[in-house]
Amino acid sequence: MSIFLQLVVNGLLLGGAYAIISISLTLIFGVVRVVNFAHGELLMIGLYAVWLLSVHAGLHPYAAAIPVALLLFAVGALIQRFVIQPLLSAEPHIQIFATVGISTALLNLALMVFGANVRKVDAVLGTEAFQIGPINIVTGQLVTFVVALLIAVGLHLFLQRSFTGRGLRALAQNRDAAALMGVNVNKAYVLAFGIGAALCGLASGLLAVQYPAFPTVGQYFVLTAFVIVVLGGLGSLPGAVVGSLFIGLIDSLAGFYVGPDMKEIVYFVIFLVILVVRPTGLFGLGRGSE
Repeated sequence: MSIFLQLVVNGLLLGGAYAIISISLTLIFGVVRVVNFAHGELLMIGLYAVWLLSVHAGLHPYAAAIPVALLLFAVGALIQRFVIQPLLSAEPHIQIFATVGISTALLNLALMVFGANVRKVDAVLGTEAFQIGPINIVTGQLVTFVVALLIAVGLHLFLQRSFTGRGLRALAQNRDAAALMGVNVNKAYVLAFGIGAALCGLASGLLAVQYPAFPTVGQYFVLTAFVIVVLGGLGSLPGAVVGSLFIGLIDSLAGFYVGPDMKEIVYFVIFLVILVVRPTGLFGLGRGSE
């Protein structure tokens, strides 16, 4: 029983790591309506930036998360303004090809600059473990989980109660109607993409304690994030959080009881079954971002 409880806790904490990335991905899709295949490379840039600040400036990854988030906000805003924005009226597959091109360019740039070697942050804070009864908890995983919940609540309140957030929700529902009501569509798109990228920066600071940086690191996380976003319902923030916790649990339990090499198969099968029963995902109610 204690093993099962440990696996459940591990799964929920892992879901916290997935949640930040999934929330940022679903925000971009929910507002801009672009499937961002370069999202993993944004996380990769963040992990390398955290590593550089840790090695050369002596910052702990948690302290480096803020400047890296600001950096990635700028990167995301530039990508939206100069790559995605000119293609908003193009066919969806053209936009997808553009993000795939950005992904490939950033991946190869990282290989040229850093090589294929793994870069690990040397930090003690966040790697310690403490025990509650029979359950061991790694502090870094707990911090990531708590921050993920705070981000989800804060972003929900921002979208529901602020003037800018309501504008983003209106834009997600109907671009033309939002423009007629006074929403600056281009600036709102840049803001949404920038916030989504900045959340990747925050995730980088939290995850750098637990995961190393290497050119393809973002692809593993974002492949799972795409599953979570579709499973929870495209554009749904609650769906992204619930889907992240669900996939985290499946990952942990299947990795132990089925095998670490089979866990992806298990949650992909469950993912397909749920989509057959409910094609819009668990919380997919419509086109608006919640």
